[in-house]
Amino acid sequence: MKSTWWQDLDTRPLWLVPALALFAWPWVGSGSTWVTLTLAGLAMGMIIFIMASGLTWVFGLMDVLNFGHGLFIALGAFVATTVLGAMTDWTSLPQWGPNLAAIGLAMLAAMTLAALLGWAFERVIVRPVYGQHLKQILITMGGMIMGEELIKVVWGPLQIALPLPEALRGVVNLGDAALEKYRVLAVGVGLLVVASQMWVLTRTKVGLLVRAGVHDREMVESLGYRISHLFIGVFVVGNMLAALGGVMWGLYQQSVIPQIGAQVNVLIFIVIIMGGLGSTGGALIGALLVGLMANYTGYLAPKLALFSNIALMVAVLLWRPQGVYPVVNR
Repeated sequence: MKSTWWQDLDTRPLWLVPALALFAWPWVGSGSTWVTLTLAGLAMGMIIFIMASGLTWVFGLMDVLNFGHGLFIALGAFVATTVLGAMTDWTSLPQWGPNLAAIGLAMLAAMTLAALLGWAFERVIVRPVYGQHLKQILITMGGMIMGEELIKVVWGPLQIALPLPEALRGVVNLGDAALEKYRVLAVGVGLLVVASQMWVLTRTKVGLLVRAGVHDREMVESLGYRISHLFIGVFVVGNMLAALGGVMWGLYQQSVIPQIGAQVNVLIFIVIIMGGLGSTGGALIGALLVGLMANYTGYLAPKLALFSNIALMVAVLLWRPQGVYPVVNR
């Protein structure tokens, strides 16, 4: 009998997220506090996944170590400050409709600008260094530094406030536990991004070519498809996802600085390394683990928050050196 994809799926990595949550329960002590931290961690993880998923696609198909990914995260966050700042008549209303419309316009503007700049970034900076990882790291990092300086020219070097719209402030009570309203929105957007990516990868011709190109680029080219055009599309989509995540992360932090993308880059690379360097499902698991770990350690031992995520990555790699769902051997 022919097996289906879910029968062949290794389910052991799927238990990592609930295992971490259950492990933290006795350390947190209070059940309501544990629920609050767990829900907050899952919401944070979904935002991190949105940012990381773009880089996952870029590395998975193009084999490009794009350290400039953080630039597009910062770009999305700063575009949000401009768009939402110009729509205070909408964001100051207590209704969800105008607030979500304003955030939607900010996301659309950020993703559009990221698509245009991403196309130029690929042609000018990334294309000359395909297949040269060391040069990719150096030149894309240089591109991010230059981009940060341009952001300072346009928006200034100082921190800019990015307050939440009125309807998204406050919390939703779940018994004795509480969850911020904005985190509910973050989970919804994250699930939409996950579902969209899975649909594209499994149900469309483009997704078939992407997955085939990851495993055997030469075979795809021999069938008459121009993989270089596919590369450009994937790179642009990856930057659009970064900008979308930047909007979400800026609202999560409620303030932005030019270095916001470089700061988040650390978490993103932890996520994609744990996930398997190109695996969308692995990146989702890694992002949820990072979000949970950040919230648990932030509550129990704030000084260990960053170190705890590095320790988590080391533990996962000791179990599976190529990540939870490695795409190909690299």
